[in-house]
Amino acid sequence: MDMIFLRDKNHEASQDERFRSIFRELPVLQGERIILRTPFMHDAGDFYSFARDEENCRYVLWDAHQSVSDSRNVLRGIIRRNKIGDPATFAIALKSDNRFIGTIGFQWIDIQSCSCELGYSIARRLWNRGLGTEALKTLLPFAFEKLDLNRIEAKHDVLNPASGKVLLHLGFRQEQIARSSLSLKGRMADMAHYVLLKEDWTKSAAVIKGNA
Repeated sequence: MDMIFLRDKNHEASQDERFRSIFRELPVLQGERIILRTPFMHDAGDFYSFARDEENCRYVLWDAHQSVSDSRNVLRGIIRRNKIGDPATFAIALKSDNRFIGTIGFQWIDIQSCSCELGYSIARRLWNRGLGTEALKTLLPFAFEKLDLNRIEAKHDVLNPASGKVLLHLGFRQEQIARSSLSLKGRMADMAHYVLLKEDWTKSAAVIKGNA
C-alpha cells in the first residue's frame, strides 16, 4: 500500500507542504534501546535477514522476500517516498550497533481531520522484548507534537493478539472489529481497530511524569 495524504479539495496547499517538508528531512528519534532513523540502501542485508522469514510476514500485507534484491527494491521505494515528502517510514535500529531491525511509519495521513494510521514490523528474533512497544512509544511524540495530529489509528489481524497488547499498553482503545475487511495471504481477515487521541496521550504522559 502506498503512503498517501488525504485532504479536502479546498485544503490549503501550505499545510500539505508543511507535512512534506518534515518528512523530507526526517529527524532521528531516540528511544532507550532503539532509534528511529531514515532507512538507507545499505540496510538491505539486515532487512532481508528477517523479511525472508514467512512467519515474520504472516500478519502483514507484504510477502516474504525471495532475495536481497527484493529487500533493495522495497527500501528503494521507501526512500523515494520519504524524499518526496510522502507520509514517512522510519527504520527501527538498535542503538548498540545501528543495525536495521524493522520499520515503523505512516500508512496514510488525513490532513483535514488531523488523523493517521501507523504500522510497524520488527525482526522475529527480537519479538517479545518490548522493542515494538518502544518503537511505537518513540514515534508518538513526533506524531502528536511535531505533526500536531489529533487521532492515531492502528489495526491488526485478530489472529495476532500480541499486536493488540502493544497498542493497549500504550493507551490505545479498541473501537471495533471489522469482519472480513482485509484480504491477507489468501483469506479475508478480521481486523481489530484501535485509536489513541492526543488528549488521552497527553493525560497519560502527565500521569507518568508526575509519578516519576
